[in-house]
Amino acid sequence: MTEEDPIPRSYQEWRECITIRCGIILSAPYIRSRLNELRNASHSKTREFCGKYGQSHLNQVIRWFETALQEAS
Repeated sequence: MTEEDPIPRSYQEWRECITIRCGIILSAPYIRSRLNELRNASHSKTREFCGKYGQSHLNQVIRWFETALQEAS
C-alpha cells in the first residue's frame, strides 16, 4: 500500500488502514456487522464496494474481516 496505490494488499496493511488511519476499533460486534453487510450482495454498500474494487477484492476483504474476528474472539 502506497500513496500511489492506497489499496491494502495484505492483512497487515488492511488492519493498519482500518485501525490506525481510520481509527476504527475492530471489535467482534463491529466485525460481525461488517461481515453481514459485505456478504449481502444486495446491500447498497456492498454493491458500491464491488463496483469500485471488484469481486476479487471484496472476497479478500471478507477473508480479512473473518481473520480479524478470530483474533477478536
